[in-house]
Amino acid sequence: MGAYISSLIAKLFETKKLKILMIGLDGAGKSSILGKLHLNEVISTIPTIGFNVETVTYKNTTFTVWDIGGQEKIRPLWRHYYENTDALIFVIDSSDIDRIDIAREELMLTLQDEKLANTNLLIFANKQDLPNALSASQIIEKLQIDKLKTRKWLVQSTCAITGDGLYEGLDWICNQNNINDNTSLINTHATYNLYNY
Repeated sequence: MGAYISSLIAKLFETKKLKILMIGLDGAGKSSILGKLHLNEVISTIPTIGFNVETVTYKNTTFTVWDIGGQEKIRPLWRHYYENTDALIFVIDSSDIDRIDIAREELMLTLQDEKLANTNLLIFANKQDLPNALSASQIIEKLQIDKLKTRKWLVQSTCAITGDGLYEGLDWICNQNNINDNTSLINTHATYNLYNY
C-alpha cells in the first residue's frame, strides 16, 4: 500500500517533457513570444533565419520550443521539424489583415502532413494590443479553423510584449496532454466558449 501511495505522489510531481513546434509567417511575433516565455522579458528581435530553440519550464512541464523562421523561402523547411512534435503553435499577427489568407494556406498545408496528424493545435492570435487587431473569433473565421473536425485546437488571444494569454495557451497544451476528447476552445482573455464538433 505504501509503495502504491508513493508512486501516486511521484506521479503528481513528475515533470513532463513536450516538444513544441512554433511556426507562423514572418513578423508574427514567434521569437518575441519565445523570449517572453524563456526569459520573461521583451527581447529585441530580428527576422529568424533558420530556427531558435529554447527550453521553457512551466508548472510540471518542460517544453522544448522550436521557433522556426517564417519567411517565404524558409516555410518549405518547416516539415523537417514535424517529427515527434507534441503540440503545434501557429502564431498569427492579428493586425496583419493583408496576409491572413497566406497564413491560412500555410497552416492548412502544414496540417495535412501525416507526421502532425495527432498533434494538438494552439493558435496564438498575437499582437492584440495593436489597433485593428482581429479578435479570436475573427481569426477562427478567417483561418477556417472551425472546419477542423478531427483535431483539438485552441485560438488564444495574446500579446507577446505584456505576456497576456501566453500562459493560458501553455495551460491548454498541458491539459491536452491528459485529455482524449474532441473538444475545441476559444479563449479570449479568460472567456471560454466551448465548441463541440
